[in-house]
Amino acid sequence: MSRIARIAAQEILDSRGNPTVRVHLELESGARVSASVPSGASTGENEAVELRDGDASRYGGKGVRKAVANVTEVIAPELVGLDPARQAEIDQIMIDLDGTPDKARLGANAILGVSMAVARAAAADAGLPLYAYLGGPGATRLPVPMMNVMNGGKHADNSVDFQEFMIMPLGAPSFAEALRYGAETFHALAGILKKKGYATAVGDEGGFAPSLKSNEEACDLIVAAIQAAGYAPGKDVALALDPAASSFFAGGRYRLTKSGQGEKSADEMIALYAKWLDAFPIVSLEDGLDENDWAGFARQTATQGRRIQIVGDDIFVTNPAFVRRGIAESTANAVLIKLNQIGTVTETIRTIDLCRAAGWGFVISHRSGETEDAFMADFAVAMGGGQIKTGSLCRSERIAKYNRLLEIEAALGRSARFETPFS
Repeated sequence: MSRIARIAAQEILDSRGNPTVRVHLELESGARVSASVPSGASTGENEAVELRDGDASRYGGKGVRKAVANVTEVIAPELVGLDPARQAEIDQIMIDLDGTPDKARLGANAILGVSMAVARAAAADAGLPLYAYLGGPGATRLPVPMMNVMNGGKHADNSVDFQEFMIMPLGAPSFAEALRYGAETFHALAGILKKKGYATAVGDEGGFAPSLKSNEEACDLIVAAIQAAGYAPGKDVALALDPAASSFFAGGRYRLTKSGQGEKSADEMIALYAKWLDAFPIVSLEDGLDENDWAGFARQTATQGRRIQIVGDDIFVTNPAFVRRGIAESTANAVLIKLNQIGTVTETIRTIDLCRAAGWGFVISHRSGETEDAFMADFAVAMGGGQIKTGSLCRSERIAKYNRLLEIEAALGRSARFETPFS
């Protein structure tokens, strides 16, 4: 057992060119690890607070020097000398140091960076890869990726209201083959877009971001791309959607203004999704309604939850309290899991444990502002939920996660499992 000898932090840049926090941790044994914190663009109002400096003279006020100082001056002195294997205790120390319900004093970006680094240090001290340390010997399941191939909403400057149109290579026999299915479909989609005269520039998460005639056209184009790549839509490769409805909800109405498709009520949105489920091979729908529309979510789950996975992101924000309410009210049947929404590894695992106990699905997810850190790839295998959402088939901050999963699958060898999360 080697104890924590030193914790430091620095301001680095994420994939959007905005500052974020990287934490460096050294053990008495000399082992050194680091962890970098992602940042979201489409954020839930109840997420843990990402501390920014607010100094307009630096990075437009988005600097994170305060969060960095909180790591080195407030958190580090309390943790040096502790055993990194005591993750829950260390995370609770940081929560208590912060003393706010949303980590607003020290910043979730400061706290999470340390929490992730502590987990990595404990794994290194144990001589185990991170996925095996966090998940134990049973951590052998590779996740099916949700690959964001078409962007809209807040992730792209185009005429598409819905934020993410994703593909899931459910029919692949392994993760490596799933990645191939996805890459081939992605490149087939690029070819189709070019032939139609659409732009092939990509959004924050690597998906194409053309200005289309309607939201539905995105699904039509993706289905065509699946077929062009030689796969069967729905069998080999299915669709998953994240409308991020809170981003176009205002005044009690869903305003599809980017596409010019007018305004809708919650029930009209649910009816629209029902129409899409009949028309397209959709298996998962995330944030189809506003984050505060608990009743609407429950109505959608009651009518569509047996057909598809209904995922809550902004409504739950990886928070155990909100997930408990969701389970009690049958609000959804799956939760999007983002480490930086809640701010510690321990609390994230606690939320996942609630999903498991309720028989709900869960999807380990990136953020639109990412780094090359692949912690979440190991975390997805460790948790064994069978789903990961980490962007498209381009941009190195997304590919870093896929490549790490390839490494894990190779290391697991014949014990590696890859199977659909949907029965």
